[in-house]
Amino acid sequence: MTEIAEYSGFCPGVNSAVSAVKKLIAEGRSGKIYTLGDIIHNPTVVSEFEAAGVRSVEPDELEALCDSASDTTTFVIRTHGVEKEYTEYLKRRAKENPNISVLDCTCRFVAKIHDIVEKNTAEETTTLIFGDENHPEVRGIKSRVFGKAYCFSDEKQLKEEIVPLLSPSEHVIMVSQTTQNLTEWKKCQNFIESLYTNAKIFDTICSVTEKRQKQTLQLAKRVDVMVVIGGKNSSNTNKLYSIAGSVCPRTYLVENGDECRKIKIGKNSKVGIAAGASTPDSIIEEVKTIMSEELKESVSSGQNEAEESFEKLLDETFKTLNTGDVVTGTITQISNTEIKVDLGTKVTGILSYDDVSDEPGVNLNDLFKVGDQITAYAVRVSDVDGVATLSKRKYDAKNNWQQIVDAYNSGEYLEGKFVEAVRGGAICTIKGIRAFVPASHTTVEEDGDMNSIIGKKMQFKIIDVDTGRRRVKASARIPLRAAARAERKAAEAKFWEEIEEGKEYEGIVRSIQNYGAFVELEAGVDGMVHTTELSWKHIANPSEVVSVGDKIKVFVKSFDKEKKRISLGYKTEETNPWTMFTNVYQVGDVVNVKIVSILPFGAFAEIIPGTDGLIHISQLSNKRVAKPDDVVKVGDTVDVKITDIDFDKKKISLSIRALMPEEEPVEEPAAEEEPADEAPVEEAPAEEAPAEESPAEEPAKEEAAE
Repeated sequence: MTEIAEYSGFCPGVNSAVSAVKKLIAEGRSGKIYTLGDIIHNPTVVSEFEAAGVRSVEPDELEALCDSASDTTTFVIRTHGVEKEYTEYLKRRAKENPNISVLDCTCRFVAKIHDIVEKNTAEETTTLIFGDENHPEVRGIKSRVFGKAYCFSDEKQLKEEIVPLLSPSEHVIMVSQTTQNLTEWKKCQNFIESLYTNAKIFDTICSVTEKRQKQTLQLAKRVDVMVVIGGKNSSNTNKLYSIAGSVCPRTYLVENGDECRKIKIGKNSKVGIAAGASTPDSIIEEVKTIMSEELKESVSSGQNEAEESFEKLLDETFKTLNTGDVVTGTITQISNTEIKVDLGTKVTGILSYDDVSDEPGVNLNDLFKVGDQITAYAVRVSDVDGVATLSKRKYDAKNNWQQIVDAYNSGEYLEGKFVEAVRGGAICTIKGIRAFVPASHTTVEEDGDMNSIIGKKMQFKIIDVDTGRRRVKASARIPLRAAARAERKAAEAKFWEEIEEGKEYEGIVRSIQNYGAFVELEAGVDGMVHTTELSWKHIANPSEVVSVGDKIKVFVKSFDKEKKRISLGYKTEETNPWTMFTNVYQVGDVVNVKIVSILPFGAFAEIIPGTDGLIHISQLSNKRVAKPDDVVKVGDTVDVKITDIDFDKKKISLSIRALMPEEEPVEEPAAEEEPADEAPVEEAPAEEAPAEESPAEEPAKEEAAE
């Protein structure tokens, strides 16, 4: 039998790049096509492209090729990407020379890492890159990092060579080459998380790579011969070869079908085939065909061998068991106290209630049914009694230990339960295995009561395994943080999907700058209210209006989803002092006002905060007034009558005189005695608007009346 791993052959990124180059070739236009390095790590594909006139070039050739580009010249950036300087150089030359064009075929997963390091690194950060330092993908990533950057290939190198170079307070960013081994990546991730709780770790192993590795491992476990196809210089192919070889001793790495012919396959062997991301379907099919032919020949040659005798088969049917054997049988009977199992031997398997499960009080009929298959340890075998005493609980304990180890290597979360408070933390059980949870990794706050979590079921992450002493450390806090991060990301994504101009939010002022206030909205997203949007009147600093921690209602003025920027508004038409005034007051109303400034032609009074009116000198009294401050002082509160509202100019005329009883007409000063820049003011009835104000009134203060 021959089986091909589900995720074999070209990944989407490679397929897109190869298709793009094939399209250029098919167009048959005049000119030259260059790939910056091999387009993919597969010698067969590269050779085919070379035969079609596509040439692979190195970065040191770019300048000469661009200088001589007198005809159409296309530079193709490979799927692994290239250093930033070369990308920018080609794009600049393309702008200068219309004959030059650049086709960027960088895999989208690789481009995502470029974006991550450009946005999240700075002079004060240290970037750790899990990958081959000499691989073109890693070189491209490293070229886009700001600050320090170190590359490492496994947990051992990270611990022994890289971490000793870092300080305990280092701001760590960690990413991985897209084709790295997932299990080793999880080990490195666990190690860094244990040292730097604030480290930013981005899971950048390609999802297709991850699935490809898992499928390869599963397939390699159930076959006799494993064939991995791909370029010998391909990172992802070598990872597959290493993964398959760890569980299947007969694992071979080949580049094409011809190399498969050297592989010897035994009779009735199961053959598995996996292929790297740069392997064309044609080569995979070729290898499958050759392997299938080899299997047919093996079966044919073995048909002449003698068949097993009936006696031998009969002996196998009634084979004996030994204490410690792992057996699988069929349940034939279930009672409240035991389970009987047909083991296909001369003895019957018996599972007592206590040997079935660690959970007290379970009903055996709820767990199993007659006809179910069950696997257990044979703890005592008696041929005389015809009984084998079995223990599923012991079998599960060993099997569960392996699940614990596997979860540690993969980073998978497992469900468990806190069962005991101990010094320095708590004990939980996971798959029946006791694990120590340090206090800092429980959900209890510092100096809190550990007994408060006993009995709680939670998700745990295995953070350390001592196989020799069978000791386990776990964390409940890491899964909670991961869940919280995932929840925040989902909430943030939803926020950006639903945001729109004019939408209102209630937010919290998180910081204040000279130019505005930053407000936290939903999902932890921040927006900024510019100083001019905080108040209808001029303010020198946002702190005049809001304070850190204030809850305020804001609305979206504009936003940029790509740059994650939001401009917010705070002042509204409803809070406009002029609007508030006109909604409440009208001509003829009497209102108590506060004198805020005095000028030669009258006094300005505050009606409501932000809205002033003018009491002309002629309206300060029913008697002649020489100077306004003879009647009122700044800070005085007086009753006035609103005599006029100019809605166009937003000016308000007020009168104290209108509230006074009529007196004998006041003799006005002769025209020649008035200031040269003021026009005569005729006395107006108390209920009427003041006389026209003199030209000497200052425009700036007129505006202040608005």
